Amino acid sequence: MNDQNKNDPLHGITLEQILNRLVDHYGWEDLGLYIEIRCFNVNPSVKSSLKFLRKTPWARKKVENLYNDTDWDEEKNN
Repeated sequence: MNDQNKNDPLHGITLEQILNRLVDHYGWEDLGLYIEIRCFNVNPSVKSSLKFLRKTPWARKKVENLYNDTDWDEEKNN
């Protein structure tokens, strides 16, 4: 494993896993408030969102940033 992978908190996590975890944590409605993109606010689904995120780097980066900024320890307490 190289140093870049050790420092990447998303290493080994798929975009689908990230999206599913965010949806479970926030729900589509709140996710659409945090990241205002159509695929989260109009008839959201994992399939359509993944399709959009895979071809839209700026949107994917926003999703990855939200994932990294989320306090996952709070999830364990609820």
